[in-house]
Amino acid sequence: MGIDPGVATVGFGLIEAERAQARMLQYGAITTEAGLPLSARLLQIGRDMEELIDRCRPEVIAVEELFFNTNITTGISVAHGRGVILYTAEKRGVPLFEYTPSQVKQAVVGYGKAEKRQVMDMTRRLLRLRSVPRPDDAADALALALCHARSVTSLLQRANLAAKQTI
Repeated sequence: MGIDPGVATVGFGLIEAERAQARMLQYGAITTEAGLPLSARLLQIGRDMEELIDRCRPEVIAVEELFFNTNITTGISVAHGRGVILYTAEKRGVPLFEYTPSQVKQAVVGYGKAEKRQVMDMTRRLLRLRSVPRPDDAADALALALCHARSVTSLLQRANLAAKQTI
């Protein structure tokens, strides 16, 4: 399961991946009301994440690492939501993997500086979807899930090659 952290919107995307094949199982977003205090929004994110994890039973969760752009205030807000997501995954015992935006772009598009629309279109193509998932946060979450699936496959192949070489 890929998670695109936030406070207003937390995107999620659940895929099933085996070898080079992946298929989308579910995607969506957890949203919180803008007028609520931050603490209430974080509580809601935590509760909704617990429910999502309990219902979907993901084997692993891939979360985007924080990336501070020009708006530090937004980054701090996202950090609060991300903290709740990390806590909830740990509380539920789901292994957690973190990826930078450029790692996601590299895994999905093949270029670490790809544009957002390229990532979204490749996510759609790789999962054989008719259209790009909406909201954007859900598409980003699916891209994170694909990134993890591809990274794990790559790491397993490297481990298998290393094991064969040492035998």
